[in-house]
Amino acid sequence: MKQGSIKKIWIILLILLLAGSISLYFLESKILNKPNNEVEIKEPIEEQPEEEKRKEYNLSLVMVGDALYHTGTYKDGLQKDGTYNYEHQLSDIAPIIADFDLAYYNQETILGGTELGLSSYPTFNSPQEIGDAYIKAGFNLVSLANNHTMDRGEKAILKSVAYWRDKTGVMTAGSYDSIEDHARSHIGEKNGITYAFLAYTYGTNGIPVPKGKEYLVNLFDKETAKKEIEAVRDKVDVVLVSMHWGVEYTHTPTKEQREQAQFLADLGVDVIIGSHPHVIQPIEHIEDTIVIYSLGNFISGQGDLMKRIGIISSLEIHKVVENEETTITIDNVKGDLHYTYHTAGHKNYRVIPFYKLTKQELGQDVAKVKAEYEAIINKNDKSILVGTLGVA
Repeated sequence: MKQGSIKKIWIILLILLLAGSISLYFLESKILNKPNNEVEIKEPIEEQPEEEKRKEYNLSLVMVGDALYHTGTYKDGLQKDGTYNYEHQLSDIAPIIADFDLAYYNQETILGGTELGLSSYPTFNSPQEIGDAYIKAGFNLVSLANNHTMDRGEKAILKSVAYWRDKTGVMTAGSYDSIEDHARSHIGEKNGITYAFLAYTYGTNGIPVPKGKEYLVNLFDKETAKKEIEAVRDKVDVVLVSMHWGVEYTHTPTKEQREQAQFLADLGVDVIIGSHPHVIQPIEHIEDTIVIYSLGNFISGQGDLMKRIGIISSLEIHKVVENEETTITIDNVKGDLHYTYHTAGHKNYRVIPFYKLTKQELGQDVAKVKAEYEAIINKNDKSILVGTLGVA
């Protein structure tokens, strides 16, 4: 083949190659709908992980009633060296409390401490070491508002508040040492769920609260409660209110209790925790509000059977955040029984859950008494679960 022919073939091939490249370039530009002098780099679209779309949080709460320390009850903690220790009284309860995120009780007798002189009914003052045992057992929500808060006057309240103030991880409500203390935050957070905790009492056994020092104890009135609840309602997921109310030694809530419960439910309170009757009363729903009318005594020196039986109530709080919307639900509401046991001479006090209780300790048929008192708990609301502690 002549050299000129070869040269022509190479020229033709180059022209064809160039034309193909130009066509491909313009085709890509057209497809991308971009001017010829721009280059678009498309990032891959990543699917949002499911866990970022929906988030779930859970919080468990357990509640017991009145820590009412009569003479025998507080002397039971006296050690040979003159100190006090009450851990043995809670040895059967502490493992239960440890399973919950939040644990409530009502400190019925004020912890003014030994320096003020210990005393029993009708004007109580108890060792501060009681609080040490309850904190060690896992209790972290404590009501200080009840009819015995003013028993030993302002001095005992100041000592009580000072004792509780430096207890890390424990929130108290209902009694304060100043206006500023009363105005402090009653909001906590755990497991991604926020809660507010408030406490009120119907009165102080006729002992007047010093004028201008109303902060010493939260006396319930609707105007104050409405103001304080509304101040926190929109800031938290759940509102818990402790109410010291009702009539002593009756298993039936009064008309006033029911009216106040409806009032609190209408304000958006989620859980109402009742005390003062010293015996158990039913647990019910008012729409979405859980109302525990009375948990009864947790521990006391009172002798009657009904005053030695209390409720361990528990529930679960769930929070779901999805598409920027938050939903709160409360379920698995339970009511189990416990018994205050002691030996002769008011010694060796122990709070024993019914599933561990023996006939020798109770002095009666355990199953029969259990059935009788469990019937009170869910008398008006069969959705309340009873007798679940100790059941696998």
